[in-house]
Amino acid sequence: MNETMWRCDQLRAGQLYNRMMFDTREEAEEFMQKMRQVEPDQTISVEEIEARKVWN
Repeated sequence: MNETMWRCDQLRAGQLYNRMMFDTREEAEEFMQKMRQVEPDQTISVEEIEARKVWN
């Protein structure tokens, strides 16, 4: 298991709409690019987080 995970948050009107977790930055960025094409009105951010903060 990786020590790092990547969190991708989608915001609509300033509120969290969806949150996805990815194992690699490349997966998160690919998802972000696809969502920007489909829903350009959303704000999407990618953030690196420690896996231990996600899983017990």
